Amino acid sequence: MKFPRNTRAALAGAFTLSLACAAPLKANEVDLSSGKVKVGILHSLSGTMAISETSLRDMLLFAFDEINKNGGVLGKQIEPVVVDGASNWPLFAEKAKQLLQQDKVAVVFGCWTSVSRKSVLPVFEQDDGMLFYPVQYEGEELSKNIFYTAEAVNQQATPAVDYLLAQGKKKFYLVGSDYVYPQTTNLILFKYLQTKGVPVENIGGGLRKDSSGKVISAGKYVPFGHTDFQQIVSEIKQFAAGGDACVINTINGDSNVPFFKEIASAGLSPADCPIVSFSLAEDELRSLPTKDLVGELGCWTYFMSLKTPENKDFLERWTAWLKGESHAGVVKEKRAVDSPMVLSYDGVYLWKKAVEKAGAFDVDKVRGVLENDAISFDGPGGKITMQTNHHATKNVYMGETTANGQFKILSTFNQVKAEPFLLKGLDDELEKKTAEK
Repeated sequence: MKFPRNTRAALAGAFTLSLACAAPLKANEVDLSSGKVKVGILHSLSGTMAISETSLRDMLLFAFDEINKNGGVLGKQIEPVVVDGASNWPLFAEKAKQLLQQDKVAVVFGCWTSVSRKSVLPVFEQDDGMLFYPVQYEGEELSKNIFYTAEAVNQQATPAVDYLLAQGKKKFYLVGSDYVYPQTTNLILFKYLQTKGVPVENIGGGLRKDSSGKVISAGKYVPFGHTDFQQIVSEIKQFAAGGDACVINTINGDSNVPFFKEIASAGLSPADCPIVSFSLAEDELRSLPTKDLVGELGCWTYFMSLKTPENKDFLERWTAWLKGESHAGVVKEKRAVDSPMVLSYDGVYLWKKAVEKAGAFDVDKVRGVLENDAISFDGPGGKITMQTNHHATKNVYMGETTANGQFKILSTFNQVKAEPFLLKGLDDELEKKTAEK
């Protein structure tokens, strides 16, 4: 059967169009074929880190629902694609590949531990994807494919040390999980404490020496999921016996539960030896005997107890969402909000504002806006602004644990600019001090 010439041309055009529509998307090309925009969530929903990361998933779902209710992003509804890294670092890389190569998401929000972030980093760089990372970290990293809403060391660890020094503390015991974040943070603090006049012998947790016998770092480290802290707490008690001592805690995940239970059992109180924790906040405190931890310290860029109109409004919307949401696995009762959750929320809105300013979901265009336009968002913890170096300026708060698992705010550092590279400057300062001697 023959078709008229104009019909054949129309069919040929339709065939060509269908082939174009069916053609696989190129690397870094966002899939908008459904009329929605896919966005990835990459967190541990099982394993030792689920105690912390599941709540970040919940907060992201809340942010997406809130945005969708208000018209979406560039008229597109957000379609979340949720995957479980399962506290398994190689699996994080596989899940990142799935999100970028198969699901063709426009952006990914995820990771908690630095080892999970470093596992996925090559994937995002190879496929030119975009990751928003929301959890305090050690710095010494800058990737064009990652935007760090996270606290840098100078937005958590060094302000906490400054506060403790001002309180008259002279001895610092370092303890953490055995991976890159605690090790690098404690290396920075080991040098930072010396620049502040703290002698090496007043830094506890075990000293490490190089081949020449020079002390180069300090800290006691335990594996993920570690539960037996009797010996470490005994060491801390002995270290604190002379007074003027404190503990810097970079333990991650559910190991904090047995650590603080052992602290309580040993009769160590904040009056004897306060503990400042960098991976323990309101969300994790739900699993701890907070009546025994009154007076312990935290340093974050958000506390749930902040008395501001923005935070009050945010918490009311979060509570209302929990009552009415229908996502699988979201726990509705006895919820708390902490800094990593809020920095996840902030990241979504910073991305949304950058997309709208770029007028496209294209990663290169969105990245250009985030790098050059000082995109800001008035979040629950205060104003947050993306810096050219992919880190964020924000408020920093020092807090003290209360019996109800919240924090009493002791000190505020306004609009602290993130400085991710501290080691070289500290080395230079120590060399200068040595030369002066």
